[in-house]
Amino acid sequence: MGRRFASILETVGNTPVVRINKLAPADVNLYVKVEAFNPLGSVKDRLALGVIEDAERTGMLKPGQTVVEATSGNTGIGLAMVCAAKGYPLVVVMAETFSVERRKLMRFLGAKVVLTPAAARAVGMMAKVEELAAKHGWFMTRQFDNEANAEMHSRTTAQEILADFEGERLDYWVTGFGTGGTLKGVARVLAKERPETKIVVCEPDCAAMLSSGTVQPRNADGSPAGSHPAWQPHPQQGWSPDFISRLTQDAVEMKVIDQIMRIENADAMRCSKELARKEGLFVGITSGATFAGALRVCAEAPKGSTILCMLPDTGERYLSTPLFADVALDMTEEEIEISRSTPGAWLEPA
Repeated sequence: MGRRFASILETVGNTPVVRINKLAPADVNLYVKVEAFNPLGSVKDRLALGVIEDAERTGMLKPGQTVVEATSGNTGIGLAMVCAAKGYPLVVVMAETFSVERRKLMRFLGAKVVLTPAAARAVGMMAKVEELAAKHGWFMTRQFDNEANAEMHSRTTAQEILADFEGERLDYWVTGFGTGGTLKGVARVLAKERPETKIVVCEPDCAAMLSSGTVQPRNADGSPAGSHPAWQPHPQQGWSPDFISRLTQDAVEMKVIDQIMRIENADAMRCSKELARKEGLFVGITSGATFAGALRVCAEAPKGSTILCMLPDTGERYLSTPLFADVALDMTEEEIEISRSTPGAWLEPA
């Protein structure tokens, strides 16, 4: 980075674009934007800083007021960083199914974590946030419909992409969606500044809400009126909650999406592992899913095409999930054989 910073918050954004060398076909140029380089390890650091600073500017967030949000983990972790740096108490509401390391990270950063039943899904998390905010007068960041979320990506993520590919081809941009902030914020800028760039959106095959064509039921205020009928549980944490967010719906209605891809869970897991073992990129399940979509784009794209794929977070968020289920804790037989290939038997563990 080459300079000193006034606080950790100044290090949010400016994440690197990295070329894929071994996993990409030889006749296309595949790049990934590695959001794990954000200070707390995910693209949601941008959202967290954007919504808090917007609330400060507009006066919606008062000094010392408690912040409350529903999250699968990454937004809560980003908010915990921002609130710690700025001095706001934070309460995070999280379904009990999400990885335990996310809970511990938020609590380590000083946040309080309230768990909700798995059966209540994301809609239940949001309902609990509404109750808590009404009861205690807390500030809700509303990540799923807060325009400051998308605006932060228009001001940072999109501008970084434009700068990194200035004067060069950018034929496809591949992303997933959770809150819809990245999708809406970046897609609208690319549609204006790089209209030749095709926007490809990935979603879990077992929760194919966008490609189902079924409208999300909504309340009068635009909030989701229950789960989307096409949604089913999936392990791609941070992607596709059980409803289509307002920000995601905005992107659909703006007609900036050129293609929607359904990604199998097995492909997401496989690609995450291959990125680690063949490219040295340590990323999570949703990154693997987005990358699986990018590889499909590569297979169909004309020769010489340039593809940019978003990698949302670090693999450390998934240590207790199925992504690491086949990673041994003790030495494997092969590792034991390596150990015993030298005569120092006294150096072997008990």
